[in-house]
Amino acid sequence: MEPDPWRGVLVLGADDWTHLSMTCQSSESADTIESDSPADPEQRRVALAMKELQNAGWYWGALTATEAKDVLRDAAEGTFLVRDSSQRDFLFTISAVTSAGPTNLRIRYDGAKFKLDSVVPVRPKLQQFDSVVRLVEHYVQLSRTAASSAPPNGTVPLLLTRPAYVAVPPLQHLSRVAINRRARRVGDLPLPNRLKDYLADYFYNV
Repeated sequence: MEPDPWRGVLVLGADDWTHLSMTCQSSESADTIESDSPADPEQRRVALAMKELQNAGWYWGALTATEAKDVLRDAAEGTFLVRDSSQRDFLFTISAVTSAGPTNLRIRYDGAKFKLDSVVPVRPKLQQFDSVVRLVEHYVQLSRTAASSAPPNGTVPLLLTRPAYVAVPPLQHLSRVAINRRARRVGDLPLPNRLKDYLADYFYNV
């Protein structure tokens, strides 16, 4: 296991700053998630989460903690990516840049829901989501509104504000994200059905 230099990093909760225990991932590559034809609801949910992550453009797959640190080395605070977790008990990890440097936060999958990992007393208070992208979108929105808030003394805020894309995203996708950020009901937009279908295929704003 790699050392964990950033314990006590904070992440925005629903109403206030919520303490989370950060755990760096091991350098071993995670097994890829494969499911050609998911047969049960759990597999279907994970397969859908994978599809959405791949559409997002900031999912880096089987990237190690060390490789993620290299990707984020010169990035601004708030830059983040999602990758496969190197620990078999978890599917995904968020790697992000804080004011103290890069850190990692695992995503738990439990009861058909995704939520951030944390110490046991805090865990029940964290919000749960049907999708990894929806989870990230939630914390990005909170980060945008609370970036100017001062965290408690002696703590480091974890803000998610800027995705680190694997490659330059197509203009169509960036336009889709921008439209979703401003118009959540794409069905009401005066657009051809084909474009509405494209917008609906990825309805997130991050």
